[in-house]
Amino acid sequence: MSLHNLKPARGSVRKRKRVGRGPGSGTGKTAGRGEKGQKSRSGYSRKVGFEGGQMPLHRRVPKRGFTNALFRKRFAAVNIGRLEVFEDGTIVTPEVLVKRGIVKKVGDGVKILAKGDLTKALTVHAHKFSEKAKERIAGLGGKVEVLER
Repeated sequence: MSLHNLKPARGSVRKRKRVGRGPGSGTGKTAGRGEKGQKSRSGYSRKVGFEGGQMPLHRRVPKRGFTNALFRKRFAAVNIGRLEVFEDGTIVTPEVLVKRGIVKKVGDGVKILAKGDLTKALTVHAHKFSEKAKERIAGLGGKVEVLER
């Protein structure tokens, strides 16, 4: 086999349908659109969510709640179990976490959570900590430093 005799699999390539080319073609006259009605007209386009004039679902269903999308803060969450990879006494900063691949990007800051097991005394610099994470890091002889954003 070589490049000059490559061809698509049998039956995978079909000719395009040429509509409106006379009665013998099978798709002449109305060109496969049926008779009359909005969909048979030129220029017709279906609007997203349009239900023929009936009140659309997205307007029938009650709206509740609030999304603070504009002023939302996105923190990179790190469980203390992930900090086990560092040596005893290491200073862990957001930059170090990114370099090690624990956090993809810092965003609005890093928050340390208490899930997992940590056995080493580390100095952890982050923007936020859960109360339990603070207790567990301090309980092992480590230090917690809250960074300003």
